[in-house]
Amino acid sequence: MLHLQCDTPSRWLEQVDRDLPAILIDHAHCEKKAAGTALNLIFAYVENIELCREMTEIVNEELEHFHMVLDLLTKRGIRFRRLTPSSYGRELNELVRKQEPQKAVDRLLVAGLIEARSCERFHVLSEHVKDAELATFYGSLFESEARHHTTYTRLAKDFAAEEVVMARLDELAALEAAIISRGEDLPRMHS
Repeated sequence: MLHLQCDTPSRWLEQVDRDLPAILIDHAHCEKKAAGTALNLIFAYVENIELCREMTEIVNEELEHFHMVLDLLTKRGIRFRRLTPSSYGRELNELVRKQEPQKAVDRLLVAGLIEARSCERFHVLSEHVKDAELATFYGSLFESEARHHTTYTRLAKDFAAEEVVMARLDELAALEAAIISRGEDLPRMHS
């Protein structure tokens, strides 16, 4: 369903255990960036009414999640602040081809893969964290992230044939797996 080619490495859970506040702060930034990505797609492909409608729903949902994480941070006395982002999103976006319609396909698939990885990470967190409130919170986000992944993949098929889209998704998923397996030292949602 998620088209991921590797599971979250155990080293990530060690980062979670070492610095959960940084993970939570980064999660808020990820929700904000996800809303921005969907909004940018509206501007880039304004002639595609279905895409615009779907992206509007995603923007609203991501901003709602952003507010939920901000509330969670406030409740826990964790100050929301800037963080050095992981290189995950940048590395994935560098894979986007420059010419249309391949660019549209890649932008949508990269966004979908990021949503898929977030979905997988939320599931892992819901089972790993000892805090019942956090476990429930992360479990509640799983469905929407999976739906976003499916939406992005489906919309990519507006720009290329299904077999072309699925082949490219396999290529990008393999590259995403290499990025996530390599990891980073920073405790981030996608490190």
